[in-house]
Amino acid sequence: MTVLYQSTRDAKLTATASQAILQGLATDGGLFTPLNIPRVNLDFDRLTSASYQEVAKLILSAFLDDFTSEELDHCIAAAYDHKFDVPAIAPLVKLSDHQYHLELFHGSTIAFKDMALSILPHLMTTAAKKHALEQKIVILTATSGDTGKAAMAGFEDVPETEIIVFYPRGGVSKVQELQMTTQTGENTHVVAIEGNFDDAQTQVKKMFNDADLRERLSEAGYQFSSANSMNIGRLVPQIVYYVYAYAQLVKSGEIAAGELINIVVPTGNFGNILAAYYAQQIGLPAKKLICASNENKVLTDFFKTKTYDKQREFKVTTSPSMDILVSSNLERLIFHLVGHSAEQTADLMQGLSQEGHYSLGEVDEDILSLFEAGYATEAETAKEIKRLFDATGYIQDPHTAVASAVYQAYVRESGDKTPTVVASTASPYKFPVVAVEAITGQTGLSDFEALGELQQLSGVELPRAVRGLEVAPVRHETVVEVADMQGAVERYLGLMTN
Repeated sequence: MTVLYQSTRDAKLTATASQAILQGLATDGGLFTPLNIPRVNLDFDRLTSASYQEVAKLILSAFLDDFTSEELDHCIAAAYDHKFDVPAIAPLVKLSDHQYHLELFHGSTIAFKDMALSILPHLMTTAAKKHALEQKIVILTATSGDTGKAAMAGFEDVPETEIIVFYPRGGVSKVQELQMTTQTGENTHVVAIEGNFDDAQTQVKKMFNDADLRERLSEAGYQFSSANSMNIGRLVPQIVYYVYAYAQLVKSGEIAAGELINIVVPTGNFGNILAAYYAQQIGLPAKKLICASNENKVLTDFFKTKTYDKQREFKVTTSPSMDILVSSNLERLIFHLVGHSAEQTADLMQGLSQEGHYSLGEVDEDILSLFEAGYATEAETAKEIKRLFDATGYIQDPHTAVASAVYQAYVRESGDKTPTVVASTASPYKFPVVAVEAITGQTGLSDFEALGELQQLSGVELPRAVRGLEVAPVRHETVVEVADMQGAVERYLGLMTN
């Protein structure tokens, strides 16, 4: 049976996988979400010997079932190659009897977004050919730090595409900012905004939903799509690494096939942990999915109260990719929780937009009970970086440290000794000042001074992604107010001349 993707807000808006990937976001502002979970034969005795690419083929064939086998082979081979600095693509590191870190930062931009954004351009261009799309695809993306760079690295000079990335000025690390503003490629455009990530994401969604803008784009030969995890083509490849990690645990003898594990995910926009949920739905033996937040703990409060309330102080933290108050992908989970009722989901999202909050009524408790949630303060995050370094010599980035701190608190409170995979979402080299300060107490270091200190502390070679970054020419210097984001897009695409 073909997997059908429906808008979370309108039951009449449906698409195949390739159509959903091309559109990115449904025209009503909803997210394309699978109505039926495909059957996948997760034979972990066999998967222990499978490569990352082979696991990807198994998962993508199930979810993206209107792509041919040959098309998927091409996309997978083009994505998961020498861009990753280890053959395993996503290695698993044992740090204690029960805690394993799934390193998702071995790609070209040293963050987990590479895992999906290495393949999305190939899925998108393949889908465009399948549907004889004549319009140029414009990737429009808001980023809290990592998606923007990873998307530009994936789409750089890809024919018939343009990519425009918005990020909050002052809301990302210096390394993250330079990775974006030095990005090469004739089709890449980077814009800093005077606002936060939620402002950027709200305006991007508004542009997607603007019928007049959509019509003018079409007349000029363009079509919007998204590289955020709002695009199902970004989300589905993230399922792969959870299945792969489980197979590696079985292969190493850490668990037996069928044994339950927990998964902890540092969470901002909710895409990465939603992928873990889909992995559980196709048969991954997961006991708990633990949603870890920083001091912007809107998700922690949601899972504890069933009320989502964005009306709170926005905090800029040392884990900026999680500095989010509107977690877009939660809408997909809400859709599942309310029995795939687009009407209910649309009402809840309208409440969030107009009143700043919503509360759930009767929901599928079997789904909700899979999730646990917690948050770590800034002090707890720094303490966890130092604790793990002192205990093992291993250095975490601050996002992963949030997850590790939340996991440690969960174990203390629950006594749960289930083997646990922590999604390690970025290299510490992306946040060197935070890591070095937490471990040594040194303050006042620049990012590039901290890179040298971090290399000495870790013994890990400086990744390609940050070598020479300090002297790379800055190519993108545009800064706009939030209200002028659409104007910037129209200027880049030649829809307005001033």
